[in-house]
Parts: sequence; structure tokens; C-alpha cells
Amino acid sequence: MAYQDHIIEMSQLIKSKNGAWDGIDADGVARMRLQNRFKTGLEIARYTADIMRKDMAAYDADPANYTQSLGCWHGFVAQQKMISIKKHFGSTKGRYIYLSGWMVAALRSDFGPLPDQSMHEKTSVPALIEEIYTFLKQADARELGMIFRDLDAARAAGDKKREEKLLDAVDNFQTHVVPIIADIDAGFGNAEATYLLAKKMIEAGACALQIENQVSDEKQCGHQDGKVTVPHEDFLAKVRACRYAFLELGVDNGVIVTRTDSLGAGLTKQIAVSHAPGDLGDQYNSFLDCEEITPDKLSNGDVILNRNGKLLRPKRLPSNLFQFRPGTGEDRCVLDSITSLQNGADLLWIETEKPHVEQIAGMMDRIRAVIPNAKLVYNNSPSFNWTLNFRQQVYDVWVAAGKDVSAYDRAKLMSVDYDTTDLAIEADERIRNFQADGAKRAGIFHHLITLPTYHTAALSTDNLAKEYFGAAGMLGYVLNVQRQEIRQGIACVRHQNMSGSDIGDDHKEYFAGEAALKAGGVHNTMNQFA
Repeated sequence: MAYQDHIIEMSQLIKSKNGAWDGIDADGVARMRLQNRFKTGLEIARYTADIMRKDMAAYDADPANYTQSLGCWHGFVAQQKMISIKKHFGSTKGRYIYLSGWMVAALRSDFGPLPDQSMHEKTSVPALIEEIYTFLKQADARELGMIFRDLDAARAAGDKKREEKLLDAVDNFQTHVVPIIADIDAGFGNAEATYLLAKKMIEAGACALQIENQVSDEKQCGHQDGKVTVPHEDFLAKVRACRYAFLELGVDNGVIVTRTDSLGAGLTKQIAVSHAPGDLGDQYNSFLDCEEITPDKLSNGDVILNRNGKLLRPKRLPSNLFQFRPGTGEDRCVLDSITSLQNGADLLWIETEKPHVEQIAGMMDRIRAVIPNAKLVYNNSPSFNWTLNFRQQVYDVWVAAGKDVSAYDRAKLMSVDYDTTDLAIEADERIRNFQADGAKRAGIFHHLITLPTYHTAALSTDNLAKEYFGAAGMLGYVLNVQRQEIRQGIACVRHQNMSGSDIGDDHKEYFAGEAALKAGGVHNTMNQFA
């Protein structure tokens, strides 16, 4: 509804109360309504699910339309990210937020810092989703509040042209509320537990849930060792649990991202149930590391598979886990991905050990031979040493092309001594183009960085501590923080405004009129940053 329509509707309602509501300002109500567009998390989930579906269709039409996100561990971080995107690019289109289970574990658990092993409270995930959207809605309220103040000033000055421009800005306002792809880990339990948590996450506003095929009680970070996968049917039960949660809550367009860790997972806790040769369970079991035995070689407690009339004993470790054959990771990833898409998943996530477009594309080519519109969400992970990986990739390409690489030591290419070399420059260019190249060649619809704001918080704090507690003293803060905020137009340099002080002043004026005691008067030091 347009701004003026809200005013008309409220004016008629106030008038219908025969004077009892004359102290209510229709314009003020209209502004507050527009500043709080989304009333519930489910409204957000439905709205953002539609955005993702449109973006997925746009990518299918042209892979240049890939999308991106950064992982955020606090509502303020997500808010500042979206404010910056609107400032620099004028639009939030194609930009999402990623909610990382790793960062929830490391930064948001009541237990304190934890590894990414599903040990944190499951409720901390929907709580962070709700927190992020609270901050994004506040960013809407703040920006619209500033527009309304400018509108009042334009009217007071009789500037009709500016008034019309500002009214158009209100009616065509683009919200900071964007899709969140939320990490539900391996479901935090059985399928029922997954369903219950999925509901909480969707009710908080999540339109996209990312779930992985590891066992819940042995879950590991995708870039750590010791990962244990589950048979497909076990995983698909959890995928269906997520879909049931979406459908129950009326988010029919909800997005499910299925992640396979099979590339780096060499273990399984279970042997899959198989009813016939070649069925899904049999395919899963076919990757097990087995030895053929005869009945006289059986030992007490042995687990035996019958395949084509042969007796096979899977290799079982002292941990009671079963081992896959080395070198089967890519084949298992392909099977996992095809199976997920054939059973209700919308997007794929293949966790790799390095960022290599052709490695990813090799698997996606096989998947797309079966499902042509298969699309990836890809983790541009800080767990990769991007500089070293890409310098080594360029080195290997040069060697294959017969180029002289005698000036380089492949094992030491991270060294600063190489930073200005032709090899390093080419590597950096490949890093710069990685997302566009991956979108075009490897079917990557969405590029995310899982933990960027974890690292930026540590880096910026280290730099400030070094200067402030050192010889620079207060200049360390002023020169490297505040002055940069002012020069670069960072919104939170006016931190009182950012925290909602001006919004509160507007409300006080609505509620109490001229009697309102407002904080934003002439003695407010934030005026120094006007």
C-alpha cells in the first residue's frame, strides 16, 4: 500500500471514533506502518523465498545472474552489511545473508566457544535468525525515518520538487530484508528433531535451510577430518522433514539446500538397507571397503554382505565405523547430489577441500547430465588458503604449458617475496574471477563466505589494539576508525542514530506532541557528525 493510501485509511479510521482518537496522527501511523513492513517471521520467510525462486530462474536463464552472501554472527553485522550494500550498489538484489552453524558454535553458544560439531544449543540458531531480521527491520525504520525527516523539511521549505522525489523514494523503498540461508547442520538429532528445529527456523524468518549428510552425533566441520556420512534414506527422511515444516507453515516456496560431505568423508556409521541389486542402499554399500571371504573365514560378530553370490566383509574400524574405499569420494558426491535433487532438494552444496573451478565442474557436469538445471551453493571458505591454492594452480598450469618456473618454489608460494611477481598477479586475477567463472562453468548459483565477519572482527580489533595501546594512543582510534568512518560515510559513525535514538524521538513526538522530551536536541554530540 502506498504512503498516501495508509494516511487516507488511518484518517477514516480515526474519524470513525467520534473524537476519541483525535490525538492520533494519521501521518504518524502511516509512517510507523511503513517502517515496520514485516509483522512476523513467516511473512519474511514467504517474501524471501519468492525472491530466491526468482533469482534461481534468472540464473537458469543466464549464469551471470549468480547470487552472493557473507556469513554473519550478529544482527548488527548483518545490518551493517546490508546498509553498506545499499550505499555502494543502490540495490540488495542478489545479495543474501548466510547463517553459519560454525559461527553460532564459536560465538553464540552459552557453553562458550565450541568447535563446529553440533554441540551448541539448537535454539541458538533460530534465535540468531530472529535477531538478524530484527536488525534488518530496524535498518528499514532508520532509513525511512530519515526520508520522512527530509520530507518534512522539504514541505517546510515549500520545495515541491524535492517533496515529490522523497514521496517516490518512500513508495519505492527497497527493504534491507533479504533471504537468509540458514545452517541446520545435520538436523540435531533424528528426523523429528530436524522437523521441530526447521519449524523454529522458518518461523523466525528463514526461507532456505541447508542440511548436510553427516551423522548428527558425530558431525564435524566440513573442513575437518573424521566426517561420517549416513545412508541416503536416512538423509532423505530429514530432507522431507524440512519440506513438511515449510508446507505446514505455508511457505510453499521454501528452499532446501542439501550438502554432501562425501568428498572428504571416508566413513559411515551404518550399512544401508538394500532390497534388490542396484537399489539406493546397494549403491551406497558398493563404495564400502570390503574383502571377499569364504564361510570358513568368518569371525564372531562379523557383518557380511552378499553381492552377486559373493560374501564380502566390510572393513570395520575399532570405533565401530565402516570405511569407504579410497578414491570414491567424487562418485559418492555425484550420487548424493542426484539423489537429493530427485527427492525434493532445490540446491546442492558440495564441500570441497580446495577452491578449484574444474574440480567442481567435473562433478557438476556428471550431475547435470542427469538433472540439467542442477545448481550449487558453494562455500568460498576461509578454511582454504586462497593465495597459496591459486598460486599453485597457476604454477601447475605454467608447468603444463612448458613455461619456465625456475624462479618459484611451489611449496613456498605463499611468501611475500612473490607478491609482485607475474605468477602472483595472475593468481589474484583468477581469485577475482573465481565467482563469475564458477557460476558460468560449474553451475554455482550462490557464492558465500561462511566465516568472513569472524575474521574481520579479529583483524580490525587486532589493528586497533596495536595502535591504541601503543605509541599512537587515541590517534590510533581516530585515524584508523573514526576518521575513516566519516570519510567513507559509514552509517554507524552516528551511533546514537544507528541505535534508534532518532526513531524514538519521532515516536515521542507522535505520542506527546510538543511536550515530548527528545534526545536529539542541540546539545546532542551526534550533531558534530551532521
